[in-house]
Amino acid sequence: MRILIADDHAILRKGLVQILTDEFPEAQFGEASNTPETLECLSRDPWDLLVLDIFMPGRSGLEILYDVRRNHPDLPVLVLSSAPEDQLAVRVLKSGARGYLNKQTAPEELVNAVRKVLAGDRYLSSAAAELMAAQISHTDGPSHEKLSDREYTVLQLLVAGKSIKGIAGELSLSPKTISTYHARIWDKLRVKNDVEMVRYALEHGLVQERLTNNPR
Repeated sequence: MRILIADDHAILRKGLVQILTDEFPEAQFGEASNTPETLECLSRDPWDLLVLDIFMPGRSGLEILYDVRRNHPDLPVLVLSSAPEDQLAVRVLKSGARGYLNKQTAPEELVNAVRKVLAGDRYLSSAAAELMAAQISHTDGPSHEKLSDREYTVLQLLVAGKSIKGIAGELSLSPKTISTYHARIWDKLRVKNDVEMVRYALEHGLVQERLTNNPR
């Protein structure tokens, strides 16, 4: 069994490997510290599981999920993040992840999540399960739930202070395409300018604190 751990914090990666080694002594582990390394590992070697930090340098984890869904459809992905379930759990599950785990979770819950995902099941914490149920029973959700995964990624980069040209280069798209996403984000969030867009993102906890440390 081969498990790839993708997270930009070396100490956390080592901790995850140690926890999983204790429970899966026969497993082989790989590590990636950013999005390009993760995609390279995925293209170079076969894996049985990807444990993915959704916030890493480079293209976001949502972009990796898109790549996995397109190029490695049988690879299960367990998303790991410091963001609470109400911010990202439903989105990553809809994007193809098999489970979502908060980094504050106890080690035994990580093992439980990995076992379920490797067995072909989905892992849902009680909080994530409640959110999924609420979405099924209520068709009208918050405005940001209308954003596509690509629009959500562009929103994160815009709030981080990246320029249209810089985002285009990072996502390998044209500036015109990014400008189109930018306009759609304004429309879907019902904001009139970037100031209102950033305020909305911060008020709804849509970006990690480290992303907002870059002034625009």
